[in-house]
Amino acid sequence: MGSEVLALFCGLAAAASFGTSDFCGGFVTKRIRVFNVLLLSQCVAFAILFGFALTLKEPIPSWNNLLFGGLAGFFGTAGLVALYIGLARGSMGVVASVSAVVGAVLPIISGILIEGPPSGGQVLGLLLGLCAIWYLAGGGAAAPVHLRELGLPIMAGIGFGFFFIFIDQVSETSIFWPLAMAKGVAITMILVVVCVRRQMVPVRWNPQLLIIVMAGIFEAAGNIFFALASRMGRLDISTTLTSLYPAGTVFLAWLILRERLVPRQWFGVAVALVALFLIAS
Repeated sequence: MGSEVLALFCGLAAAASFGTSDFCGGFVTKRIRVFNVLLLSQCVAFAILFGFALTLKEPIPSWNNLLFGGLAGFFGTAGLVALYIGLARGSMGVVASVSAVVGAVLPIISGILIEGPPSGGQVLGLLLGLCAIWYLAGGGAAAPVHLRELGLPIMAGIGFGFFFIFIDQVSETSIFWPLAMAKGVAITMILVVVCVRRQMVPVRWNPQLLIIVMAGIFEAAGNIFFALASRMGRLDISTTLTSLYPAGTVFLAWLILRERLVPRQWFGVAVALVALFLIAS
């Protein structure tokens, strides 16, 4: 029971960390090009994870575990790119909602296949959690959704889902080295894109750079908390809890930017609380 409770708290901490990172990244991308923000934030996250691996003297895992970490970085970065392009082209509510739900569904299916089905109450909690993710991210809008708008958010969700699955595969033996490998792959991919598009700009100190650093710090924290949650608990439950990250983004936008929460988002908060109670029972 102790490890399950810790897994619950780590999953929620991962959601809060990813939500804060997304808020910081989204805020600063209004002034700085997206790929430059991604590159700098991933460099910060890599430095933190690499530093933890060295400081804590974590044994270097086998090559297959490092390969899983690299695959996690590949799919996670592909998901991020698809997400940002989708946000730029389509409805933010639809893109965020679909990508978050798809990103949770794949690990849920994987967790059930590998670990067996959870209890009846937890199954209901997982279903309610998916509903909460949709409403928290701004889904359920009255405007019609065209099929062509779903391609990029589905691709983003698939990328995030495989990131969770691959990180879960290596979190049993080590945490920081595979995560550092994932960020190294992410940096390489983003750097290639930036160089091809010739969008790299010189880095100069300004308050916006501090926000990018914060995005990287919370990105690293989210990765660590999710790895711990999946190590101590079930993959499906850990992923559902982590995928509640839109709640953190929405809350910070309401608190700092004074953005108004629509009724369906408050409904998502209520559904998430019920889901948490059922998952923890």
